[in-house]
Amino acid sequence: MQSDFTIHNLPFGIFSTQDDSQPRPGIAIGDHILDLLAAERTGLFSTLIFDKKSLQAPTLNAFIAQGRPVWRAVRARVQEMLTAVEPGQQHQVDMCLVLQSAATMHLPVAIGNYTDFYSSEEHATNVGKMFRDPANALLPNWKHMPVAYHGRASSICVSGHNFHRPKGQIRPNEAEPPLFSPTRSLDFELEMAAIIGQPNPLGEPVSTAAAEDHIFGFVLFNDWSARDVQRWEYVPLGPFLAKNFFSSMSPWVVTLDALEPFRMAGPSQDPAVLPYLQFAGEHHFDVPLEVTLTPDNGEETVICRSNFKHLYWNVVQQLAHHTVNGCNLQVGDVLASGTISGPAPDSFGSMLELTWGGKNPLILPDGSERRFILDGDTVTMRAVAGRGDIRVGFGEVRNRVLPAR
Repeated sequence: MQSDFTIHNLPFGIFSTQDDSQPRPGIAIGDHILDLLAAERTGLFSTLIFDKKSLQAPTLNAFIAQGRPVWRAVRARVQEMLTAVEPGQQHQVDMCLVLQSAATMHLPVAIGNYTDFYSSEEHATNVGKMFRDPANALLPNWKHMPVAYHGRASSICVSGHNFHRPKGQIRPNEAEPPLFSPTRSLDFELEMAAIIGQPNPLGEPVSTAAAEDHIFGFVLFNDWSARDVQRWEYVPLGPFLAKNFFSSMSPWVVTLDALEPFRMAGPSQDPAVLPYLQFAGEHHFDVPLEVTLTPDNGEETVICRSNFKHLYWNVVQQLAHHTVNGCNLQVGDVLASGTISGPAPDSFGSMLELTWGGKNPLILPDGSERRFILDGDTVTMRAVAGRGDIRVGFGEVRNRVLPAR
């Protein structure tokens, strides 16, 4: 099977090894990691001018804060090194490679702020049909702005981190008072997230034309949710304990440059959006997504196949809306897309939609049912884009649910 991490990809991440426990930047290539600090010390970046001390940092923030010209120069130099034909340089590069299987991955950035959008029309429509008026599923504001809320950055973890089922207030029956309980409706949300690479000063909005200069790249993102907690608490201020207990992201940041071959136009937006949300060019990406569920000691089963292209609001509109009031984004901030659902039932990006609120359970190969996620279940998300000989993957974000404490 071809790797997600081809020469066309070269995503950035933070790793450590048993021999060197200091987390540091690397680039994934095949089943290896190019240790960027080792490459710098070997002199492989001697022709580039940038702050090389950033390659000693335990996050990518200092590196990506130097801007797109630096990101591009380093990535281009790595492509050149990995395709070198000179035996001497090949040996130098080989000395800087670490097996991914021997490495521990860490959060790629220090996350100061996290915003979760609600940008899939199919997802928003499904939720509206379930909980509001099926004939008027979308709220009046939905097609006029990229709706979002501010989430909790401190509880975002990297793939491989397992977590305990959260507790909170739920109200299973409207005829009875609420009770304190572990959630009975634990859910995943299939998302992609942009990593902010350039800040904007407080009070200075970012236009849609300039937005991509502020984006370092994308990761896979799982915005875990406790649906029963959410249902009881969300009026009047929206999600709180239903969302802030845990979110997870893939460890490798795929750059915008790597996604260039997969650009495409998005859906026609009707009614016409306000001027600050208008844009030129193609800002959607054709990236197939999938979600699998693996029961404890069970078989892994694909339960969802969607695509990053299934968004109504694209990332430049999200960023422009986020900053139009002068909000200052910071390097390392995370802007998640919101659940990405497609038009077909098997492309719905959450258990809430796949089982229609638990009414139509999924039947797994072992005969067991799932209305929501159970203790012991592992949820894995993957994303791989391909066009001709070009393959660009995101790796995976995988987490196992432990019983409530």
